[in-house]
Amino acid sequence: MGELVNWDWIGRNLDDVWALTREHVFLSVLPVAFGFAIAFPLALLVRRYPRLYGPLLTATGVLFTIPSLALFVLVLPITGLSIAAPLFALTLYTLLVLLRNTVEGLRSVPRDVVESAQAMGYTSRDLLLHVELPLALPVIIAGLRIATVTSIGIVAVAAVIGQGGLGDLFYAAFQRFFLTPALVGTLVCVVLSLLADLGLLSLQRAFTPWTRRTR
Repeated sequence: MGELVNWDWIGRNLDDVWALTREHVFLSVLPVAFGFAIAFPLALLVRRYPRLYGPLLTATGVLFTIPSLALFVLVLPITGLSIAAPLFALTLYTLLVLLRNTVEGLRSVPRDVVESAQAMGYTSRDLLLHVELPLALPVIIAGLRIATVTSIGIVAVAAVIGQGGLGDLFYAAFQRFFLTPALVGTLVCVVLSLLADLGLLSLQRAFTPWTRRTR
């Protein structure tokens, strides 16, 4: 293990690793927030006009199939060589999962529950906020978990355009044939993914106490 990990390098570069970690978190979380801000209104539109679902899924699915490196390059004429490039590209990547899970979450609400709420005088807004969204939340947050973990992994690819967060460590390792930065970057990415997934799962459980198993 001593040959694989240069502990002196880690000690000398802890500040840089921390700075890259903060950048990586920023580049991972913000696209998910942007993506949900786009996907949620689209899901509500689909709820009102179901025929839009197929075309929207197709469009977001096509975006999701574009290789990440190619997508980063394709957005450069729009964003320039800046931090906006990975933010824009990663936002596009999140749309398929977030749109699909939000729509399916809303569709999973039992029809009899909706009809009962309507019979009690719930307006469309109240029905959405107090009945449909709470019941759809587990499916919606499942989509957020997938999108966030995926985003954390893909961000590293943006290092090729100089905006990759922890991906800079992989790029440095490749350029210098030096394994330690890559190992550190991999470990931190794994930890970030686990923390993000557990954090969102805890959020789901906090907001949907009725889904907890009782003994």
